[in-house]
Amino acid sequence: MTRYPALIALLAGAVAACGFAPLDLWPLLLAGLIVLLALVHDASTMRGALWRGWAFGVGHFTINNNWFQHAFDFQDKMPPVLGYFAAVGLALYLAIFPMAAAGVAWRFRGRRPDAAYVLIFGAAWIATEYLRARLFTGYAWDPLSVAWLPVIGVARMSAFVGTYALSGLTVVLAGAIWLGLRRRWHLAVVMVPATGVAALSAPLTRAPGPAADAPLVRVVQPNIGQDQRGESDGPLLLRTLTGLSGRSGPRPRLVVWPEGVVRDMIEDGYPDWAYFGFNYAPPAWTRRQIANVLGPRDAALVGGTALNFSSDRRRVTSATNSVFAINPRAQIIGRYDKAHLVPYGEYLPMPWLLKPLGLARLVPGDMDFSAGPGPRNLRLPVFGQVGVQICYEIIFSGQVVDEAHRPRLLFNPSNDAWFGRWGPPQHLAQARMRAIEEGLPIIRSTPNGISAIIAADGRLLATVPHLTAGAAEAPLPAALPPTVFSRLGNMLALAVAMALAAIGVAIRRRAR
Repeated sequence: MTRYPALIALLAGAVAACGFAPLDLWPLLLAGLIVLLALVHDASTMRGALWRGWAFGVGHFTINNNWFQHAFDFQDKMPPVLGYFAAVGLALYLAIFPMAAAGVAWRFRGRRPDAAYVLIFGAAWIATEYLRARLFTGYAWDPLSVAWLPVIGVARMSAFVGTYALSGLTVVLAGAIWLGLRRRWHLAVVMVPATGVAALSAPLTRAPGPAADAPLVRVVQPNIGQDQRGESDGPLLLRTLTGLSGRSGPRPRLVVWPEGVVRDMIEDGYPDWAYFGFNYAPPAWTRRQIANVLGPRDAALVGGTALNFSSDRRRVTSATNSVFAINPRAQIIGRYDKAHLVPYGEYLPMPWLLKPLGLARLVPGDMDFSAGPGPRNLRLPVFGQVGVQICYEIIFSGQVVDEAHRPRLLFNPSNDAWFGRWGPPQHLAQARMRAIEEGLPIIRSTPNGISAIIAADGRLLATVPHLTAGAAEAPLPAALPPTVFSRLGNMLALAVAMALAAIGVAIRRRAR
């Protein structure tokens, strides 16, 4: 592996990416990490170690984020071919984080591969993965731990240590196997059996079934692509959504619709001119169509848009990506505004620089979105407090719940029509990790991605497959008691990283 180390690292990163959805070949993730550990340890200089870590990241993120290109297929201001360069360009940046972890681990390596090197690599990976989720608004897509969902007993360890810490422990497990292959068994004796026990413990951490009188939740997926949602299509889209919403029975229902499909305005109170070009029906009429599918104890959660105006109300200054709670009387009883906006999607960073270069937001329109205040709950009759995380807000570990008011469940509407074939299953997987971490059920509604009802332990209770029109209906899943992670958050990641680093340094000093 010393003749072309950077090329081998690049290929190892690509192989590791196959461990994630939609392929779910998780042993390949471990194999790729083993190659990375070996390559970095064998580097003769810090520069060589950084180069190999960066090459691994480029291969890993290029494959794992290949769906990023598809967002450019719906742009009329930028050519679709630019999406391929954007996907690779994103990987070139994201690769900085595994590069940094590789550099820290190489600094503390010994002459021979040992547990100290592996433990410090795991600690560094936790720190860099956490930073990747925070710096420059953060991009937390597919941390290593998400690959464990097919082995859900291991994935459920995130309820105790969190996603980022479990990613670091994944690096340690790969290192233990690597050391075992080199007949250095000490770390493998601990990590491999512990992982096996975790894998078999899934029944012990299973969420209870719903109560006998639990209300129902109905998740609607209309199978409407991004190119099928013109401004004049509002009535047709609304008929499709209401047609899939079913009718109320004796048990109350929570009916949820996806992000990005309702074209008409939902709120009243805007100046008459503000509706021109945004919808072709009065908001009250739109709400009545929604309310017509609701029974007397039902409620609906609907993705839509709200407008913000200048002080003289003569121009629209921005919009919010919102979820509206609507009751059977066609009244809005709550609204949540998305807080964690997508750069280049919902707003254009540094417009003074990028607009003259011909760059634009990936979402059609010239108006930027404005951010809401952060995680908030909608209080619904019968259903209690419902937390909302719109689209990619759900990928940020430790940032999805109003800590002062723990909700009964989380609603995650999303517009996965941008994401090609790889993006929707990856997005769903990350929502499942949030359910495990927080001990809360999550309901996801997408236009044509993968809509789902997720139990509080991460199991999929009902789904509507990709590119399929339909609805999933089931009793509202029960929440678990607050998990360790839900109480302590990413302080746990810090604690695990510090423990791994401390043990690694102690081993290194003892060896000297």
